[in-house]
Amino acid sequence: MNKLSRQNKIKQIIRSKHIGTQEELKHQLELEKVFVTQATLSRDMRELGLFKSRDKEGYLYYEIPENGSTIFTPAALYYIKKVFRTDALLVFHTNLGEADVLANLIDSESHSEILGTVAGADTLLVICKNEEIASQLESDVLSNL
Repeated sequence: MNKLSRQNKIKQIIRSKHIGTQEELKHQLELEKVFVTQATLSRDMRELGLFKSRDKEGYLYYEIPENGSTIFTPAALYYIKKVFRTDALLVFHTNLGEADVLANLIDSESHSEILGTVAGADTLLVICKNEEIASQLESDVLSNL
């Protein structure tokens, strides 16, 4: 099975079932006669931007993001609760313990517009190349909140 077909199958499974772990997803794929390695599955999930949400009972499950018009992945946008800007700096507020996860997501995307990040427990400082870029990124994030 080619990559596109496999990723479409992953999306179909995620949309139709509450999948909480990669192992559960791998098992569901195998039931559909799609066999993948853990590395391939992880890569597919990252490329699809899958992220975890909580249901009403508090259980985590994977979701497929809606595509927005921002340089940030849907997975990164998921963690941002509030955004503020001053000059070329952005401050993102997250839930407690999630700022470092968001920093890792942003840093791993290697955007030339972002010089670096500094994470606290629930606050992330994003250092942009200039004020214009920071303003655009702030607008992008606000339109996706």
